[in-house]
Amino acid sequence: MLFDIITIFPNFFDSPLKIGVIGRAIEAGILEIRTVDLRDFTTDRHRTTDDRPFGGGEGMIMKPEPIYKAINSLKGGPQGARVILLSPQGKVLDQALAAELARCQRLILVCGRYEGVDERIREHCVDLELSIGDYVLSGGEAAALVLIEVVSRLIFGVLGCKSSAERDSFTDGLLKFPQYTRPRDFIGWKVPEILLSGDHKKVAEWRRRQSLELTLKRRPELLHKAQLDTEDLKYLRSLGWKEA
Repeated sequence: MLFDIITIFPNFFDSPLKIGVIGRAIEAGILEIRTVDLRDFTTDRHRTTDDRPFGGGEGMIMKPEPIYKAINSLKGGPQGARVILLSPQGKVLDQALAAELARCQRLILVCGRYEGVDERIREHCVDLELSIGDYVLSGGEAAALVLIEVVSRLIFGVLGCKSSAERDSFTDGLLKFPQYTRPRDFIGWKVPEILLSGDHKKVAEWRRRQSLELTLKRRPELLHKAQLDTEDLKYLRSLGWKEA
């Protein structure tokens, strides 16, 4: 999969893209990630990418011309590319959307800065406006890194174990069950006996119930969209959960 990142700070990505699963996937040729310096598409000697907003107001707005030229210069590549603007006004990224994006051959990520981009770019050049949460960052670069990692984990070969992504939190709408490792007893804090039983069916049942309990306790709003069967609903009701 190919990611193109349009940014005024290409060096921002140098270190993060060299480590962990993303770095290994790039080395293996599973991912290709290129940074595109937006200033290369300016025409003035100051390489200006922003200007004051019409009508007055605080801050600066990213100019449309450089972004338009940068996007068009990239669209000549592989077909099926989607142009994504990282913005706090966008659709909030979740696991379902990440799975949809993981099926693309190529994503072009536009990193906004300052008070945002000229509205004409949003209206005419962008396929999807995306946010990573209901808060504001100084720019889209950090959000682009989050998007790349979330999507890349779902691409075959990026993770060493395919089932790791399949069992992540939010994959079925629930938080992941608690995990334990050695030692069995740590300063008196013991691993639940069920996990030491060797009974895979009972372990699976325990983990499912733990996921349901954890989600009900910490993120109950997720239950209304989660993939729940009859047994799940029965157990949740026994815990006091009431369907809306």
